[in-house]
Amino acid sequence: MPKMRAVQVPNAHGEFQIVEREIPQPGAGAVRLKVQACGICHSDEYAKEGSRPGITYPRVPGHEVAGVVDAIGPGVAGWEVGQRAGVGWHGGHCGYCNSCQRGDFVTCSIARQITGLTCDGGYTEYMLISAAALAKIPDAISATDAAPLFCAGVTTFNSLRNSGARPGDLVAILGLGGLGHLGVQFAAKMGFETVGIARGKDKESFAKKLGAKHYIDSESQNPAAELEKLGGAKVILSTVTNGKAVNAVLGGMGINGKTILVGNPDQPIEVPARLLIGGRRSVSGWPSGSPIDSQDTLKFCAVTGIRPMTEIYPLERAPEAYERMQSGKARFRVVLSIGQ
Repeated sequence: MPKMRAVQVPNAHGEFQIVEREIPQPGAGAVRLKVQACGICHSDEYAKEGSRPGITYPRVPGHEVAGVVDAIGPGVAGWEVGQRAGVGWHGGHCGYCNSCQRGDFVTCSIARQITGLTCDGGYTEYMLISAAALAKIPDAISATDAAPLFCAGVTTFNSLRNSGARPGDLVAILGLGGLGHLGVQFAAKMGFETVGIARGKDKESFAKKLGAKHYIDSESQNPAAELEKLGGAKVILSTVTNGKAVNAVLGGMGINGKTILVGNPDQPIEVPARLLIGGRRSVSGWPSGSPIDSQDTLKFCAVTGIRPMTEIYPLERAPEAYERMQSGKARFRVVLSIGQ
């Protein structure tokens, strides 16, 4: 039987292994993707460390997958061999209820597939996935650019387009890293008066190059006070993992303002009740999106020219690429280039 290379985790806390496997055949309702690129995300740590329920081993991580439909199983409609397609967190659903359509595909307790966790992901040359999980990739976007858009991209795009902000509203992006550098681009292209917030005066030119109209240096300025001077933010999109940094911006929400967390802070969020009550303000979170949300994200990027900034590694250097991502030194998304 033909073989393929894959990078797997043998058990929770195990070291990555580069192995050969037989190329799998798709069953009913599934397709086989020839993987061209796979982004490496902080959430791949769930598979590496076994920190989420329902993971079986060995497991191939990776939920930012871009490739080409290579084979189609029985009962699949709407897809053809050779089509460009990709997959994010949502690896398929059972259709028992409509929770997947509501975006609750991660916490559904009936039946779900989570790419790279409960089913094998994209650190491989070929992978099987439910046809219901696929999203089309526009010709204008390369595989290595498309891959991060299936998690980092859809998360920031989807949270902003569902935030309630309208063109002209003040929208602040906290952090200019792997999520934030996309968030600033999306906010600017959506017509928001965009504010970039990060540590250091040296990041101002970068924030404005991405499309920010204003920049706040959280090292030398009080970000909440600076946002108040601008009239208060309709939306603050927090992409950082530093809880103190999140707490420092909450006072910058305007009347009816909202802070949306897409980064997972390392400390509890502390917000005075009077801030929420007095101005009808709120703090919420946003996970990711469905396949159609991913497709919308990619279309928007194709039209507007938004692209992620990436560091690219070959599949055999996946362990090194993962460590690069974990170190926080990557600028800005790490991507495996597999089968171009």
